[in-house]
Amino acid sequence: MTRDVALQLYSVRNAMSQDIDRTLERVAEIGFRFVELYNFAEWHAPLRAGLAAHGLASPTAHARLVEGDNAEELIDLAAELGVRTLIDPMVPAERWATASDIARTADRLADLSDIARERGMRIGYHNHWWETESHIDGATALEALADRLPEEVLLEVDVYWAIVGGETDAAGLLRRLGDRVRFLHVKDAPEVNGSLSTDREDQLPVGEGSIEWGGVIDAAPAAELLVVEFDEFRGDIFDGITRGLAGARPLAG
Repeated sequence: MTRDVALQLYSVRNAMSQDIDRTLERVAEIGFRFVELYNFAEWHAPLRAGLAAHGLASPTAHARLVEGDNAEELIDLAAELGVRTLIDPMVPAERWATASDIARTADRLADLSDIARERGMRIGYHNHWWETESHIDGATALEALADRLPEEVLLEVDVYWAIVGGETDAAGLLRRLGDRVRFLHVKDAPEVNGSLSTDREDQLPVGEGSIEWGGVIDAAPAAELLVVEFDEFRGDIFDGITRGLAGARPLAG
């Protein structure tokens, strides 16, 4: 299966805050054809113009949905930008400690999925470390969430954060989560004292750290999109995303 490669625009948020059009132009010049949107409600008009001007498509976007009070508006705004799957990037760590908390999140995502379906869109969820650090009945909280979701609600697994949370067998986690994993965030990190560095500043382009990506990608056969992303990066971020694209392309098939 050949997958597309996108850039999560959160990676270049500082540049975006200065000049959205020029940042999108540079992203396109590097070779990206797809981006995952960030802060699209505030930047809606310049994003719409810049995406069209630089030949970029936005199949996915991030927006706080579960805990927000304007989810329906965000769904509509995302649809106007061509987004097909709107992904909640985080429900806070304190909401993953009990089965009842997770059930409430699952119910809210299911309700949002019903709204999104009317616009021809899908809803997804993206993890950080706490969803694999917390366990419910012997399984990670992320798996507990997946078990409670309707099939049409998708997952975007951030492999780095899943490992940082304690799930060292990332491929095993992906196999257990199954075909609802349609998107993967791909970034890397070095090994420190026998485990993946948890320092955000240590994040590296995919393939330049200690994660065994071949097995990870093979464990998510339904994944449609690999998303290059950095929370932080030492050095020039445009160099980082260039190297991230180079590392992701062979994995995309």
